[in-house]
This record gives sequence, structure tokens and C-alpha cells, in this order.
Amino acid sequence: MRSLSHLLEIIQQAWPQVQGAVSDVEELTIRVHASEWHAVALYLRDTLAFEQLMDLCGVDYSAFGQVNWQTDASADKGFSRGVFDFETPATVVETAESRFAVVTHLLSVAHNQRLRVKVFCEDNGFPIVDSVCDVWASVNWFEREAFDLFGIAFNGHPDLRRLLTDYGFVGHPLRKDFPLEGQVEMRYDPEQNRVIYEPVSIKNRVNTPRVIRPTEYLGAA
Repeated sequence: MRSLSHLLEIIQQAWPQVQGAVSDVEELTIRVHASEWHAVALYLRDTLAFEQLMDLCGVDYSAFGQVNWQTDASADKGFSRGVFDFETPATVVETAESRFAVVTHLLSVAHNQRLRVKVFCEDNGFPIVDSVCDVWASVNWFEREAFDLFGIAFNGHPDLRRLLTDYGFVGHPLRKDFPLEGQVEMRYDPEQNRVIYEPVSIKNRVNTPRVIRPTEYLGAA
């Protein structure tokens, strides 16, 4: 049985630009350039026997590495951050080169191995990568879901349209800049006998989390 380290060597021999690493928990993740994704997908299926695509999802790295919550030294009361203090920049640990990425999980039944593939979109304004529907037929609705929720387009997809939201939905709800309260709301109007869209009327509410109180604080009551 080939090890994950050996598998990474095999992939990089065929595709030198592929980056990858085996984690401490024995998981192999590789990063493939967007222009090579379709060709690498065929190679993984036909040559390395990754015959099953288990999952595909989108990722928004726009706030990657930002630390908003202080968890190392929690206070015994109150918030650990200012909820509406958006003017103060968050601490940035690391920033991603590209905002959007497509992450695919593959399974090789023949070798009993799993592989995670990351493909970063080159254009943040119009994120797009090649579709692999002709490689793994099961990816059809996964790519539609990523298009619907993240706005990532898939070049060559046979039927790229929204999957979970309504046809008239505005925006992509899993993008990190999508407002928590949404943008529009819909309801059925019996007078017009149709569904209509209106400005959202729900007010955003922030709940106060439960905090740890010292013993003397409780006794004082």
C-alpha cells in the first residue's frame, strides 16, 4: 500500500507546480493551479485511481486569519470583544493570496486513501474554475451549490444555476461580506397572486453570551 507521502511524491513528479503536505493526523492536502485543475483531475482519476468524488465546496478567505475573540485570557464578565467596534482592525495572523477557493475531497477505493484538493480562483471579482462534471458525474450539484452560495462559476458546467436559494435571490449567502440580516425578503401576496420581494424588515439582534462569574459576585446578590 502506498503511503500518503509517497502519493504526494508521485503527484509532484507528474505535476511539479502542485504544492502539498501531509498533516499530523495523516491527511494529504494538495494545492492545484486553476489552469491545471481539469487535467490534474483526469490524472487523479485515471492514473491514481481516485474514482470517487465525495464532496466539493467553496471557501471565502476574505477574513482568513483574523482574530476577533480573545480566548486565551477570558474575562469573568462582559463581552470579550466590542460587537459593533468595526473601526478597529482585527489582528491578522495570515492572509490568503486569493479570496475564493474550491475544495474537493476524493476517495480511492482501490488504495483506501483520501485526498483533499484546493483550487484557488484567480479573479476575486469573478471567481471561476473549470468544471469537472465530465470527470466525476457526482459533482454536478456540488458545483451548483458552490455557485449558489459563494458565487463561484464553473466553466463547462452543463446546467449552472442556483440550487438552494430562489431564482430571484440577490447575492450569495455564504460570502463573508453578505449581511447577516439578508438583503431582501419574500412573501406571497394574495392580492397580486404571486410572490413579491421587499426590503428586509428583520432587525439584527446580538445576544449576550453566558459568562463565568466569580463566587463572591453571586454571593453579593
